[in-house]
Amino acid sequence: MKPTYNVKLVVPTLLAGLLVGMLAGCSGGGDSGAAVSAAPGNRVAMGGPAATSYTSVKWAGGGYVTGLTYHPTTAGLMYARTDIGGAYRWNNSNGSWTPITDGIGFTAGESRYHGVESIGLDPTNDQRVYLVTGMYTKDGGGNPANGRIYASSNRGATWTHYDLPFPVGGNEGGRAIGERLKLDPTNPSTMFYASRTAGLWKSTNSGQTWTQTGLSSTVLTGAQIQAIGAVKGVEQIMFDNSNVGGGATTWIMYAAVAPDYAQVAGLTSTLYKSVNGGFSWTPVSVPSTVSGYYVPHMVRTSDGAYYVVFNKNGGEGAGGPGYLYKFGGVSGNESWTQLSSITTGGGYGGVSVTGTGSTARIALAVTGTWSSAGPVVQLSDNGGGTWREIAGGMVHWGGQFWGWIDDIEIDPANPDHIMHVTGGGVWETWNASSATPSWDFPNNNLEETATLAIVTPPAGAPYKFVNSAGDIGTWVQTDLATTPTRGPTSDWSNGNYADVLWSDPTYIVGSGVNHGTSATLGFWSGNAGSSWSNFATLPAGAAANHSANGSIVTTSRNNVIWAPSNSVPSYTTNNGASWTATNLPAPAAPGWDNGYHLVVDRKNPNKVYAYDSGGAFWGPAGKVYVSTNGGHNFTLSQGSVSANLAPNAFGLTSMVVNPNVEGDIWLTDGDTVYHSTNSGASWTKLNGFASIAGTSMTEKVQGASTIALGKAQTGAPYSAALYVVGTRNGVWGIYQSDDGGATWSRFNDDAHQYGGIGVMAGDWNTYGRIYFSGTGRGLIYTN
Repeated sequence: MKPTYNVKLVVPTLLAGLLVGMLAGCSGGGDSGAAVSAAPGNRVAMGGPAATSYTSVKWAGGGYVTGLTYHPTTAGLMYARTDIGGAYRWNNSNGSWTPITDGIGFTAGESRYHGVESIGLDPTNDQRVYLVTGMYTKDGGGNPANGRIYASSNRGATWTHYDLPFPVGGNEGGRAIGERLKLDPTNPSTMFYASRTAGLWKSTNSGQTWTQTGLSSTVLTGAQIQAIGAVKGVEQIMFDNSNVGGGATTWIMYAAVAPDYAQVAGLTSTLYKSVNGGFSWTPVSVPSTVSGYYVPHMVRTSDGAYYVVFNKNGGEGAGGPGYLYKFGGVSGNESWTQLSSITTGGGYGGVSVTGTGSTARIALAVTGTWSSAGPVVQLSDNGGGTWREIAGGMVHWGGQFWGWIDDIEIDPANPDHIMHVTGGGVWETWNASSATPSWDFPNNNLEETATLAIVTPPAGAPYKFVNSAGDIGTWVQTDLATTPTRGPTSDWSNGNYADVLWSDPTYIVGSGVNHGTSATLGFWSGNAGSSWSNFATLPAGAAANHSANGSIVTTSRNNVIWAPSNSVPSYTTNNGASWTATNLPAPAAPGWDNGYHLVVDRKNPNKVYAYDSGGAFWGPAGKVYVSTNGGHNFTLSQGSVSANLAPNAFGLTSMVVNPNVEGDIWLTDGDTVYHSTNSGASWTKLNGFASIAGTSMTEKVQGASTIALGKAQTGAPYSAALYVVGTRNGVWGIYQSDDGGATWSRFNDDAHQYGGIGVMAGDWNTYGRIYFSGTGRGLIYTN
């Protein structure tokens, strides 16, 4: 696969731990082995003021927008769906996107519902919008995982959801197909859903309850889903009706069926017709040229004609051959006319049509395009008689505009305005009729990157933080409102984790993996990210283990400790010219990637702390190890053994150190918070944080998964502000304490849940500012 930004590829890494649970001072001291003690920490009083604003850190795009949906009767009203980052509504007045899935119903334990597989709009009421959500058709145990439908009567400001009786795969192959959800235009309380694994479903009460239609009764088992892979299933339906409202039922409709499901279900065609509202179906003959092909998109025009895309292979970036056919659609005139074909390179993805007949404007997307020269977007102004390229080779204001062009839309109110998706955002032109259209990148406030780790420097550093993210790599952010430019590589890659030298934050170390070559990267910068060099060698385990479930830290220039996943950590004293294994044991091996959380004592960098969380809830109890010689040799903290730390996945646990006090360490084990004031010799368990069991482990809400420290409030009794992502008194959120954990208050609110929060770091320049990642929502910062 050639490079394109694609957040979907990082999700298994990002959520390997999160899906289990939510997706999801004194100085010095020896190792005394003292037993754990209990602290108050159960009062909720003056923890600190709540956040007053939430702003996205600027990247712009970054992830896979899988579909754009215009409202059919209200000009300028449009929605975008993403594979892991929820949904957005376009604000036509200021040219920006409004995220609509950050709040209630998209909280911890529900991160998988940030994968939106389809959007449905009510043509009779532009306030009503429906989302069908769920990232994967299978859960962690390989069993079918049913999705949800979310309904809003105020354009996504608030939501009500209903459980669906079939699986949903918003982050699986073919996620740009559709739309799968369709509302009857004359009677929109009746809707259909083209499911991947269970046939075609119908609801007559706006999605509250569903019944399987007569198209097929086949429901794939978990084993069948596993054997097929990314099942495309029933791909979409189309109503044979141009009318809006009136209350009558639309009786005639067509359903496209992918060959993967058709074969298992015993269906004989890739296109079916119903004349009785979906009760029964008959196969429609398709041209022999495209027999057994996928149907990624089809549209209907007001004259009853259908424009149907066929592609040999299914899914984003799929290769051809691809064909565009026009289908009469009217009884007695069900003939096919080939309008376009592509037989080499990428196939066809999306299609959009405005007008009818010989004067119809047709925009056709070429997916799997790995060249800026095209073809990328083909346009016809004479109903498919002739075609010209309008994207490849044209002027583009922004980054990569080719790649996964799997959906394209002509603005119903302005045919010169055309938008298309890629693996890294949205593109548009406002002058499609020009011989040389120009394109821009309208991704203001659409942030769909997946941060895997974040580290903030001390106050006064020449940058805000170092962001290690899936697919877009590692970047040093100097301006929160500007896309960063300081990174070790602009290649399609993961940034897994990084660290900054506290005594000299211009020295930065990090690690990641290049997707194009599958090579592990270890890198450093000595000038705050202006230039970078790779480590000359890699430590044991780094080349083979690409997961972000590990860490890297630095104690001084040239001195680095690296803990790749599933590996014994190693150290270097010569900036990566050679590496030596530490005496730490291999991390627990629960059956998926696990590694050590490493942190350096910022007051005494000879002290380095290593935390093995156990790797999974079925793993061994967590343990902390302490080094007093710069991370070369470690001793087990018997106090951590006595604490009986809960075993949990790497991504559900964390450890941080207070940079203002030697030996002052904080730890979250997934269930609660622990504090050590003597360099890990003994640990105090804070009361008040507790997990909430779900109906399955994937919906358990963690008691305390992430902790961060930041600048203290002026006059506060503790030298840092504490922030914990967790659950107190049955309410999940971010909690803050200004008095060292004695009292806590809720820092976020129900409108800012983000499908769960992954990583978090506090700012050391501004009190009350934290940086955190939502599920596929990039980085957000508070004031």
